[in-house]
Amino acid sequence: MELVEGPPENSETIFAAWSDRSGTPRGTQMTRVTHAVLVATLLTVPVLVERASAHHGAGLYDPRKNVELEGKLTRLAFVNPHSYVYFDVVGADGKVTAMKCEMRSATTLRRSGWSPEMFVPGASIKVTGHPHRSDPTACTVETLTLGNKPTLERYQQLSDAKSVNRSKRPLRLPNGKPNLAGEWAQEQHVLATPPGGRIGLVPISQAEAIRAGKLPMPDGPAGWFPPPVTLTAAGRAAADALRKRPTSEDPRLTCQVTSILFDWVFDGAISRITQSANAIKMEYGVGLTRTVHMNMAAHPAKVAPSRAGHSIGRWDGDTLVVDTVAFQPGSLAGSLPHSGQLHVVERFTLNPATFELTRDIVAEDPLYFADKYVDSDSVLPADAPFSVEACKELAPEYQQTGRK
Repeated sequence: MELVEGPPENSETIFAAWSDRSGTPRGTQMTRVTHAVLVATLLTVPVLVERASAHHGAGLYDPRKNVELEGKLTRLAFVNPHSYVYFDVVGADGKVTAMKCEMRSATTLRRSGWSPEMFVPGASIKVTGHPHRSDPTACTVETLTLGNKPTLERYQQLSDAKSVNRSKRPLRLPNGKPNLAGEWAQEQHVLATPPGGRIGLVPISQAEAIRAGKLPMPDGPAGWFPPPVTLTAAGRAAADALRKRPTSEDPRLTCQVTSILFDWVFDGAISRITQSANAIKMEYGVGLTRTVHMNMAAHPAKVAPSRAGHSIGRWDGDTLVVDTVAFQPGSLAGSLPHSGQLHVVERFTLNPATFELTRDIVAEDPLYFADKYVDSDSVLPADAPFSVEACKELAPEYQQTGRK
């Protein structure tokens, strides 16, 4: 038997930014480079690695080196899984270098109060960040200054970000059932480093307390990593095949749906639930739509397999129980596989005091799993409207023609 723990072997890693509130990495001094392309300084602290499966290509940026650039903004790609800002830098020799620097996802930026309208072509721009290891025209953004506006940090919440008023949200519908309708998202996560600890992604409401050492560092965002699952021989072979698949077949690198479990919360996606007596519709921010049939006692004998599967639901008191079968084979997350025999049971429970919607999951796959997949995650009323954002993988390492 094999114990598979998240993240899978081929998942990407996110490297620490080590930024204090001013945006300057601790333990190093920034070498200023005006109108020139990247002159980097080595950090005096060791490289720390924090797991985060599907922060695409984060390992291709060198956190030991820092860059500071100035130029003219040319355009913005406000997309998932990462947005990119494009600008021209003029070197001392007069040569123009077109830079492309990676920011957070469009969904996360929008939830933080950022918008495409902030990025006006022709405006002056200053960027500090980390260079790409092999592409001298690419970097990550740690701080950003647009024109004469205040400098922004990568994870900054802007003052015009909308807070969520839950006081007027009815707990129940007219029929007495819990009100699950609306827009939902996992609490935003930002990087934080506790005293003497390692950097990690933490809920934004806990970040200051964790940085001050008043709260312990959590394991990581719930639902972003598969729980330990013991695989059968067939499951091990399928996992190995997923690890060896070409980039063009990896759903996280080709803007495809991964699974109904992973995509509900990963990377702060905003989802939407529409509720009626006979059906509950669940729309995922990645473009997947599920229909939970509330008027069926059993699944039909023949159902065409799909990524969403076929779902039937019932109420167990105030808990919505969703039973789903008829999946296309694929991965639940990373290289954790599932076959067409996957059977998922989800239990959605709404906390009447906090309006937190918790999902408890039990998944079985007799072909690939020797035991059960057991997990839990939760979402809150979303801080931005539901929208299926444009998705395009723009990381330089995935733009190679013919890449396999």
